[in-house]
Amino acid sequence: MRKTLTILASSFRLTMQELMVNKLRTSLSLIGISFGIFCIIGVLATVNSLGVNIQKQINSLGTNTIYLDKWSYFSGNGPDYPWWKYVNRPAPKFSEVNLIKQRSQLASHVAFLITSNVDVVYNGYSLQGVAMYGESEEANEIQPITMAYGRFITGSEFISGSPVIIMGYDNAENLFGSADQALGKEVSVKNHNATIIGVIKKMGQTFGWDYDNGIFAPYRFARQVINEDNSNPKIIVDAKSNISSAALADELEGVMRSIRKLSPKQEDNFTLNQINGLSAQAESVIGNINLGGWAIGILSLIVGAFGIANIMFVTVKERTPMIGLKKAIGAKKRSILSEFLLESAIICILGGIIGLILVYLLTVLLTSLFNFPVYISGGILSLAISICVIIGVLAGFIPALTAARLDPVVAIRS
Repeated sequence: MRKTLTILASSFRLTMQELMVNKLRTSLSLIGISFGIFCIIGVLATVNSLGVNIQKQINSLGTNTIYLDKWSYFSGNGPDYPWWKYVNRPAPKFSEVNLIKQRSQLASHVAFLITSNVDVVYNGYSLQGVAMYGESEEANEIQPITMAYGRFITGSEFISGSPVIIMGYDNAENLFGSADQALGKEVSVKNHNATIIGVIKKMGQTFGWDYDNGIFAPYRFARQVINEDNSNPKIIVDAKSNISSAALADELEGVMRSIRKLSPKQEDNFTLNQINGLSAQAESVIGNINLGGWAIGILSLIVGAFGIANIMFVTVKERTPMIGLKKAIGAKKRSILSEFLLESAIICILGGIIGLILVYLLTVLLTSLFNFPVYISGGILSLAISICVIIGVLAGFIPALTAARLDPVVAIRS
């Protein structure tokens, strides 16, 4: 153990001397390693954080959930599918919700949703372009909303179309100064009075849902405020437990064809958008970004590895007499080999540390500028250290082997 520590200390001292004596040469190699680690670890950390964030957003849309719409949210029916067929399709109707409930055996909850931008006015102060979501009773069962203050809309308020709303956190702060002050206030929504009964906990944006800057109301009240024909109506359906969204989609296709009385020769005039498809698309994009980061990083590491190998060859050449002297007084090949491999690994680790510092600065920048938290996990740190050690050993192996095989007599005379 003591001998190992002595070799480590000696290797570290000699490496630092090499850095001081050949600053430019060593710095160029460190840059290659640093940039490689920065690319790989930076991309991995960012993409992993992005993946976690996207998955949270997808989960907030509901698990095993299908959005029945005239439009396709993904690839449609192929790249050559004529867009005008989407336009000419009938929009989902509120009356179809009860029909789906009656005919579907696999659906757990069915909800109707309309949305449009409105102005919200209180005591002369106005919020313009606020997203208003009109929901039916079971919407919150599919996509639960967490309240910061107040309460959610009751079943009786949904049924009667009571003029009540729950408000996004940012909207409440902007209109009343403090979110908790919004409760009980009466506001004008497109010239319709409504009472604020709750404020939504700050949630951010989720694939088109702007919770913080939106308002939610019972569907029967919302349809009095906004033009339903121009409100992008949709039906949201989630599956019963242990039922996959694919199975639900198969059943819903038959149910909707029956409701709309489509003949066997007629194609579907609706789209069943499965949220699981969104998750698969996100994973594909994230995977491609990861591959790009790895490709750039590996190229940089290869350049850095060649630089380190060159440094180690020059180092062996410069220290040949010292190597010969060590072997003459009894140093074994294994000791010489270990010494140079450690030097090479230490140079790589120093480059890796610089790369990790750059990654840390990247996380601070992304968090502060874009409010996008980036996390560097212990697994990613372990990967960075492992890559540095492996690159160091591989880059230094041939120079170290050359040093270990030197004839002591020839080395001393050189």
